[in-house]
Amino acid sequence: MLGCSPAHGRHETVLTFSGSALGAEGTLVAKQLKRFMQLNPGIRVELQRTPDDASQRHQLYVQWLNARVGNPSILQLDVVWTPEFAAAGWVLPLDRYGPGKSEFFPATITANTWAGKLYALPWFADVGLLYRRTDLVPREPRTLEELVSDAQSVMSRRGAPRYGIVSQGARYEGLITGFVEYLGAFGGRIIDDRGEVVVNRPEAVRALEFMRDELYRWHVAPLDVLTWHEEEARFAFQNGNAVFMRNWPYPVAAMSDTAQSKVAGKFAVSPMPASGTAPAGHSTAALGGAQLAINAYTEFPDAAYKLIAYLTAPEQMLERAQAVGQYPTRPALYGDARLKGAIAIPLDNARRAIESATPRPVTPIYTELSEILQIELHRALVRQAEPREALDAAAAKINALIERTGMRKLMESASRT
Repeated sequence: MLGCSPAHGRHETVLTFSGSALGAEGTLVAKQLKRFMQLNPGIRVELQRTPDDASQRHQLYVQWLNARVGNPSILQLDVVWTPEFAAAGWVLPLDRYGPGKSEFFPATITANTWAGKLYALPWFADVGLLYRRTDLVPREPRTLEELVSDAQSVMSRRGAPRYGIVSQGARYEGLITGFVEYLGAFGGRIIDDRGEVVVNRPEAVRALEFMRDELYRWHVAPLDVLTWHEEEARFAFQNGNAVFMRNWPYPVAAMSDTAQSKVAGKFAVSPMPASGTAPAGHSTAALGGAQLAINAYTEFPDAAYKLIAYLTAPEQMLERAQAVGQYPTRPALYGDARLKGAIAIPLDNARRAIESATPRPVTPIYTELSEILQIELHRALVRQAEPREALDAAAAKINALIERTGMRKLMESASRT
């Protein structure tokens, strides 16, 4: 199909849905779409498959929406795409439908709001987590400094793991998510609520210095992490070579499998702690996950919202958690006993992590901003530049990007609404 239209002259509304459709997720989506159609006989929903790779999906969406194509009617967006698509006029604001914003974790609503309007509903959440070996560190570290101390203490023992903490340090988006968590730990931000670039403020410099010191001063992180992504970190921790790991929730299942994991039954997860030396610091988890938005060019926006509301309703979120282990974006579900067996970690830890979640800068130019930061952060971590010098350069380039794209007025307007 090339568009949403009544089928064969009958009074039937046809929607196309684009979302994760591989493996267990695909089976679940098909099941929920079928049930929605049974409840709404006048609406037919067709699943339009798109690449599971985020970059490829983003490229396809941009091509279709630039051409004003009405398919897919419903778009699955990465958490950092919503403001870009909203500012481009590619997705519709949802406020006229009266979504219950207060029923979702606040960070997930903030990430999907642009210029005071909500453009997508959060479908499921992904958050950065701290993994630790419970046989080596029984107690959750209360501060970043305690984490380093615990790692050093374990590494000094005979037969200890080679690494204190492993993470994602290659020059890609994973580096930014880790930086966001250290930033929050020291009370820093990339862009403040007024739209001002503050990534070179003292709090941010201290955060980057801490990341560098883990590598060169305290030697608790291996230099190898500067080329690592999620999987390299997972294998190091899963094979028993690290005391701590920063990663997303997805490794829990594999690491709990005694057939492939040396740490099965010997690890726990918790939110990343704040710095004990920064009064304004707070436990911070980078926010990831998926959202559902309405294609601005669909013929049937009301029907599309009806489907989005159904898929993000409590029962469907609970079913998704039970089927594929993804975290619901509704706080109320974390008090539901049925969720306990669906989430592979203690519900209190999952909820604490999502409550501490922080969106990356909510701006239409996030992709370009991230590329600037990736370069400058990595320069500091490989010791090609001092942290302050790298962040000053990043701030200057981000400000130039904002001016060049005319985003300053838009960001100021968004911060006032």
